[in-house]
Amino acid sequence: MYSFKGQYEHSIDEKGRVSFPAKMRKLLSPDAHDRFVVVRGIESCLYLYPENEWQNVESALSKANNFTRAGRIAKRNFLRFAEDVSLDKQNRIGIPADHLTYAAIDSKAVFIGMGQYIEVWSPEKLNQADENLDPDAFEEIFEQVMGGGSTTDAD
Repeated sequence: MYSFKGQYEHSIDEKGRVSFPAKMRKLLSPDAHDRFVVVRGIESCLYLYPENEWQNVESALSKANNFTRAGRIAKRNFLRFAEDVSLDKQNRIGIPADHLTYAAIDSKAVFIGMGQYIEVWSPEKLNQADENLDPDAFEEIFEQVMGGGSTTDAD
């Protein structure tokens, strides 16, 4: 399984194109065919899914109940902003202008590997998100996500 990790910053040209990080490109599955789906993230960032991973997202979304308000809202607000993008011959991705505006990305973009997908941030928005995270809260969140249970210190 291919897993994206690390953080990389690249400049964006006047046409909204940004170089896709070489280290991430090496991790791209051949099944992605150099194609991605870019969507608005839950936070002020973008999610970039390789085409083969996007199929898993659509499969999960297809299980959402269309007869519930939550199911419709989740699907609508995720899929309505989904755009297909591809690597060009210079290994750049053209990010749609409305996506750049949503994420407040202008001259630089930060790529963060998130396992099966990539987050794309404005450096300023990422700094704000990092500054707003209390170190104690991070520890608690990490324990909740990774701990699986409580531990006690032995004296």
